[in-house]
Amino acid sequence: MQDAIIKALDKISSFTYSGKGSLYAWIKRIAVNMAIDRIRRKRLRSVPLEIWTHDSIPEPTEEEIAAVPEEKLIEWISGLPDLRRAVFNLYCIDDYSHKEIAHMLGISEKGSAGVLTKARKQLKEKIRHYLKEQDI
Repeated sequence: MQDAIIKALDKISSFTYSGKGSLYAWIKRIAVNMAIDRIRRKRLRSVPLEIWTHDSIPEPTEEEIAAVPEEKLIEWISGLPDLRRAVFNLYCIDDYSHKEIAHMLGISEKGSAGVLTKARKQLKEKIRHYLKEQDI
C-alpha cells in the first residue's frame, strides 16, 4: 500500500480531478494495478515452463498414429474445446511459437504451453482408447 501512495505522489501531475471521489478512485486503481503486476511477476518466476511439457501418458509411436484413421484424428481435434483447438492448430499445424500464439490469443506464453499440454494429453487419451478398442 505504501508503494502505491508513493507512486501516486510521483504521478500526481497526471491526475485529473473529475469530481468527488476521483482522487480515491485514481489511487485505488494505481494500488490494484501494482498488486496485479506483482502477482504476475511472482507467478512468472515461480512456475518453470518445463512443467507444462510433460504428462504421464506416453507419446504414441508412428505405427500407432498410422493405425488411426485420419478422419478420427480430425474429429478429435475438432472436438477439442475452442481454446485448446486454437492453440493446438496454431502450434502443431501452423507452426507458430508460444510467444506468437500468446500475442494472438491474449494469453501468456505459459498459458499457451499449458493449454497445448492439455490438448495433447486429451488427444493422446483418445488415441490410446481407440487403439485399445481396436486391439492394436
